[in-house]
Amino acid sequence: MSDQRQSALNPRVSIGLPVYNGEKYLEETLRSLQAQTFRDFELVISDNASDDRTQDICRTYAAGDPRIRYFRNPSNIGLAKNFGRVVELATAAYFKLANADDISAPTLVEKCVAVLDREPDVVLCYGQTTLIDGYGDVLRPYDDRLNLPEPRAAERFDTAVRSIGLVNVLQGVIRTAPLRRTGLLGTYLGSDVVLVAELALYGKFIEIPERLFYRRIHDGAFSSLASAATQRTYVDPALTNRVHFHFWRHLREHVRAIWMAPLPRGEKAQLLYGVARRAVTSRGTLVHELSDGMRQMRRH
Repeated sequence: MSDQRQSALNPRVSIGLPVYNGEKYLEETLRSLQAQTFRDFELVISDNASDDRTQDICRTYAAGDPRIRYFRNPSNIGLAKNFGRVVELATAAYFKLANADDISAPTLVEKCVAVLDREPDVVLCYGQTTLIDGYGDVLRPYDDRLNLPEPRAAERFDTAVRSIGLVNVLQGVIRTAPLRRTGLLGTYLGSDVVLVAELALYGKFIEIPERLFYRRIHDGAFSSLASAATQRTYVDPALTNRVHFHFWRHLREHVRAIWMAPLPRGEKAQLLYGVARRAVTSRGTLVHELSDGMRQMRRH
């Protein structure tokens, strides 16, 4: 039996690739995943009812590589639910997210898996980031600042909430079991930030001190979408006309995450106190968001 077929039957890593109309960069992304020096993986693609060449590209690659499993949603369920779909379909103990426009260096998975194998208290391992443009040219190195080796969840959580910028670390390698215990991505803006903070409750984050991940900054990227309304539609098409209280939602989700995490009561109390302090110091933002939301509701 070939190594690739054996990996497809019982992989150690599931790479989840949610995609919607990703034809422009998809093949480059797929080639970078196939070029991984760590070969024992499955690649689970969930196509969100794309109407470009995405389906043809995915079927072609799946036909040539038994590690690739291609699924197509009958309708567009939005970015957040499609992320949940690839996590649901994953079969391995380790999970790696792969966006359809980003590039992974050949040794990214291998080096992250080595850390997770060696250190059971690490929940997420990631490589340093380089930002690239639509042509693949380097824009600049990016410091994710989320190396979190602290033994206490409260310290890791606080650093994650304070330090996170671009959410690149989710494209490292994550332990699947604790990932599934989180709220995954919610149908609200910034849910990826909430997810990273929640993962920090379950274990350490370790950064590989090498530039192994290349995030593409281009006009079609989610982070480049012009308005919050457009971003909300991308996250979930059903959200278009709803009133949104994003900061309030983040605080609520932090409380949920802390309450559900497998932590001692004393540490949970410390974490909840930190969320309460954050609410107090951000009361101006909370009041503004509430009043703005009330005005939107009156207009509707």
